[in-house]
Amino acid sequence: MITEHDFLKIYRKQSDAYDYKKESVGIIGGSGLYRIENLENIVELSLETPYGKPSNKLLVGNLNEIEVVFLARHGDKHTLNPTEVPYKANIWAMRYLNVRWLISASAVGSLKENIKPCDIVIPDQFIDRTHQRPLTYFQDGAVAHISMANPFCGILSQILAEEIKNLLPKEKNIHVGGTYLAMEGPAFSTKAESNLYRDWGCSVIGMTNHTEARLAKEAEIAYSSLSMVTDYDCWNQKCEDVSVDMVIENLQENANFAKSIISAAAKRISSLRPSSSSHNALKNALVTPKEHVSDKTQSKIKLFTAKYWL
Repeated sequence: MITEHDFLKIYRKQSDAYDYKKESVGIIGGSGLYRIENLENIVELSLETPYGKPSNKLLVGNLNEIEVVFLARHGDKHTLNPTEVPYKANIWAMRYLNVRWLISASAVGSLKENIKPCDIVIPDQFIDRTHQRPLTYFQDGAVAHISMANPFCGILSQILAEEIKNLLPKEKNIHVGGTYLAMEGPAFSTKAESNLYRDWGCSVIGMTNHTEARLAKEAEIAYSSLSMVTDYDCWNQKCEDVSVDMVIENLQENANFAKSIISAAAKRISSLRPSSSSHNALKNALVTPKEHVSDKTQSKIKLFTAKYWL
């Protein structure tokens, strides 16, 4: 059994080069998804990042011939609310462990009649209504303007959609595309808010994915959302108002299916070894010249900028 210390010493050195042969698939598990079965040769890592500690220990193992890094977004006992999640530390840790493909599994509410509880949505757009979240790694004297026109990786989303269709039970539906409304939480929406978001044309509502997607793009990680519908939010007068019990019940139904999807997607990525435009997202985004950035700031973002700031 390899120790945590030996793992980091032997296998994980920060590198300026992007090594496709060593790239890993990251999984961030949301409510109800706290572990991935079938991981082999698991190492549990407790990392300290320039942005503090991640939400939980990172589980690193092999799945379908590719290295997978799993992290429970809210902690393994669900002790962090959506605002308290250490997003910067989580994404930094993923990139440090050479994750270049990141699948976010999370619970969402439906804002459309045809998107039913226990359906799966692969959104392609965001509207951000959070107001207490970290927005960028680039501050304290370093400026970068990342493009968020297409916040999700189209290649990863396509892989997920295709694998879901292969595995989909008759009672479930997949919806490819749609807008994810990101709210602060932790309280659920008012009916007025829920109807407003429906008027905006949003498909689902959640509390975590937009923050992750922005930071993942800056970290040059391809990111996609496996959004598992638990309820109709509170707009649907034909259904009872959303409750924690309702969410948990539908989450448990979705959890095993999500694990099958993740396993199949990891196998597909291992086979294809594709490339994503997200892997070079900073190429035309960095504004501040390296020589005008303090050593302290450079040391925090070196993981992302090393190949540009030679």
